[in-house]
Amino acid sequence: MFFNPAEFKITGTYVWYYCICKREVWLLSRGITPDQSDENMDIGRFLHENAYSRDKKEIDFYGMKLDVIKNESGQFIIGEIKKSSKYLESARMQLLHYLNELEKQGINAEGVLLIPEEKKRYTVILDEEGKRELNEVLNGIIGLVTCEMPPKPVKINYCKNCAYNELCWS
Repeated sequence: MFFNPAEFKITGTYVWYYCICKREVWLLSRGITPDQSDENMDIGRFLHENAYSRDKKEIDFYGMKLDVIKNESGQFIIGEIKKSSKYLESARMQLLHYLNELEKQGINAEGVLLIPEEKKRYTVILDEEGKRELNEVLNGIIGLVTCEMPPKPVKINYCKNCAYNELCWS
């Protein structure tokens, strides 16, 4: 499949995948999508549709899909809903990416990771350290997607629940 780096835009999904499995990033960048009938994809869709139903959800903003947006005493709060806290670091990086993109648009916001099944919330603030970490991830993504071939599959704990599982291990 043809890949044009000039048209490539890093999304929160790329940031999420990069922190878990770099092969997923390359596959997705080539338009190779995960198995949409995968049970874990269904659970994720269900949570997005039903958790935090009183809050505004799934807002498209400058190419981002923000799960929850609230205004608390004049402070914008951006929420990201996840199935579990198992991949907390990748979720934190994804939310930092959203906060960074909003900051570029002149919007100062705070983030909160929401794990409804565990009844957990984690506050995420875009500070200098977060920006440094995010820039490393963004540079890594650009380096990865400009490669002609995908990275070889590496067996990790995430593989057993991954919607790309058959593509990597068949």
